[in-house]
Amino acid sequence: MGSIVSVRNLTKTYKTGFQALKSVNLEIEEGEIIALLGPNGAGKTTLISTICGIVQPTSGTVTVGGHDVVRDARAARSLIGLVPQDVSLESFEKVINTLRFSRGLFGKPENEAYLDRILKQLSLFDKKDSKIMTLSGGMKRRAMIAKALSHEPRVLFLDEPTAGVDVELRKEMWNVVAGLKAEGVTIILTTHYIEEAEAIADRIGVINKGEILLVQNKAELMAQMGRKELHIDLAQPITEVPAALAAYDLRVGAGGDTLIFTYDTRGERTGITALLTDLRNAGLHMTDLATRQSSLEDIFVGLVKDSA
Repeated sequence: MGSIVSVRNLTKTYKTGFQALKSVNLEIEEGEIIALLGPNGAGKTTLISTICGIVQPTSGTVTVGGHDVVRDARAARSLIGLVPQDVSLESFEKVINTLRFSRGLFGKPENEAYLDRILKQLSLFDKKDSKIMTLSGGMKRRAMIAKALSHEPRVLFLDEPTAGVDVELRKEMWNVVAGLKAEGVTIILTTHYIEEAEAIADRIGVINKGEILLVQNKAELMAQMGRKELHIDLAQPITEVPAALAAYDLRVGAGGDTLIFTYDTRGERTGITALLTDLRNAGLHMTDLATRQSSLEDIFVGLVKDSA
């Protein structure tokens, strides 16, 4: 599949002189889920807002479905559904009327069957005639997504979709996103939750200080940049790594009864065999071994730290 969103050399500098985006390049493929990770102030929301035509770029170009978001704003915007971080719904309006109104704003003809299908997909059909104010926080989040989908967009932006919600509801939202992808919707989400990106994204993008540090397939990212740890449980606790083992990347775990060896999964040799031999020669006796793969959080923290 080709790119449905193309961002090229995009910059945004505000009147204060603050440069929120610095020559950002990003290609988003049709039908994928891409997660943008970054600390507060990294430029995530500015990037989304610029793609959606809410913020005017200082330089560079953005196209959605081949339409330039500045020169052909109406056509580009019609392909986009946006769910902002803050809930912004009319409290006294019925759920179904909110969807009808939003659909009408984009000039779409009435299609009750389509709106009903969205509500069923989002487990809101039984609330279609309820006022927004009567919905729970989780239902309001889903109503925001339904509103964003009301005009049949091809691209859906979710800005911190599970911020402030509990773990159970967060996983429920992940299922919703997976269902939308199955329907062919391209999804771009920003998130502070590393496990969210790890659970549902096809590709991970890391942004910091207005620059894209990396965009890569999630599995490839974990394989190429991940490191493993070998946890060696000892029969007797120690206070420091013996001098005979100083050549190895070792540290003593909490309590002193574990040695932790970090090694690169990409290396031809891990050094584990030699380590275990030297461990015995140093007079240390092990009781168990376990490995741990570096998480996406470890990789993310390392990237952001290196760019600081």
